[in-house]
Amino acid sequence: MGDSKPLVLDVDGTFLKTDLLYESFWAGLGQAPLATLRAVAGDFRRPARLKARLASIVTLRTDLMPVNPEVADVAMQALRDGRQVVLASASDQRLVRELAGSYGLSPEVFASSPEHNLKGPAKAEALVAAYGAGGFDYAGNARVDRAIWARADTALVVGDDASARALQKAGKPVQSLAGGWKLRDLIRALRPHQWVKNVLLFLPMLAAHDFSLQSFWLVLLGIMAFSAAASAIYIVNDLLDLEADRLHETKRHRPFASGAVPISVGMAAGLFMALLALGVGMWLGAAFLVTILIYMVLSLAYSLRLKRLRWIDLATLAGLYTLRVIAGVTAMQGELSVFLVVFIYPIFLSLGCVKRMTELSLAKDDARLPGRGYGKADMEDLLNIAYLGMFGALMNFFLYSFSEQATRLYPTRWLLWLALVPIALWLWRMIRLGYTGQQDYDPVVFAMKDKRGIGLILATLTIMFAAAGLWKDWYTTWF
Repeated sequence: MGDSKPLVLDVDGTFLKTDLLYESFWAGLGQAPLATLRAVAGDFRRPARLKARLASIVTLRTDLMPVNPEVADVAMQALRDGRQVVLASASDQRLVRELAGSYGLSPEVFASSPEHNLKGPAKAEALVAAYGAGGFDYAGNARVDRAIWARADTALVVGDDASARALQKAGKPVQSLAGGWKLRDLIRALRPHQWVKNVLLFLPMLAAHDFSLQSFWLVLLGIMAFSAAASAIYIVNDLLDLEADRLHETKRHRPFASGAVPISVGMAAGLFMALLALGVGMWLGAAFLVTILIYMVLSLAYSLRLKRLRWIDLATLAGLYTLRVIAGVTAMQGELSVFLVVFIYPIFLSLGCVKRMTELSLAKDDARLPGRGYGKADMEDLLNIAYLGMFGALMNFFLYSFSEQATRLYPTRWLLWLALVPIALWLWRMIRLGYTGQQDYDPVVFAMKDKRGIGLILATLTIMFAAAGLWKDWYTTWF
């Protein structure tokens, strides 16, 4: 590699482990969704102009964006050697200049203007005009960069083994650098550990004492659909929260925020999961399809706007969890119990408060939660709402015990009253642990692995099965 030659770095996927166009698009959806959608609709076929419009709409922290460490090391070494390190990108020129300034690189950049998309051969011509053929070393990461590598002195190839081999066969000096993404990181972005929340779809089966194999398989398919829908929404949420996640102590390690998975791959995966969810939903019938559509639309609204509105976000979260229970009814084509809904909703309202209290308790300073609007001063209000939700759920359960449905399903009414004890203890435990910051950021996931909490849930089910006479029926059937 010639010591006096400038080192030219591609940006998207090379110097950065992300893409400025996609970063602009998702930041725009979060900051100015209507303007962003208008820009995409108006200039979709004019990429240079689209990049400029999106860059003018959003405010991006280029200093927070994930950098490829190997490429950065090469760049820093070149600077120490007194070489010029220049960014050359098809991204918008304003963002590329900001990025160069953030890392102390040359203020001279090659980038797209509103009239000219600097990509592939166009970029090669611009670099040759500036430095001459073979007068620069170039780092890129994609097949489109082959036209530039062919005109460079040394080719630095990031994560593109096929291009590296082709260049070596052509006699071009090549330096290979690590790049690309791994399937396990994409799977991590889907958050399969969160799918456990969808066991809530089984709750109506238990409440209705419907243990038929047909209902089980239908609900299992419903769980599959909701898991796919949830993964699609998690991807959207992560893409909308890129900057906030990068400012967070632990969330900055998420696949998209850290650059472990390209945004384009995430978008494709999210679309696939959404289509899978809707496809299964159609097979399960109109009622289930409507339920999952409402869930996805409400989740999207939550990601775009509602999660930033204090108190409204809690009501929305509770609604999203309640929709899972309703989906369990529609999946097995059963009859929705109003008592079940009015019992479940305040529980999830309490758990939403627990989630926010946990985040505030674990925060290292008194600043408001990024993108949420809650501060330490809200702790007592959150605690009070959590206890109100707990009281409401217990009261609704008590009133349910006098209903015609309860009389039919649970002949031994006093055992229903006894079941209130473990329910109350479980809710009190969850609220206390959230207030003191002793649980996970997600209370539902925490509840699924909390041994004492699971014990209380099992105690509740045991008592309710006894109230329904199910233990006696099962004993008679099997013995």
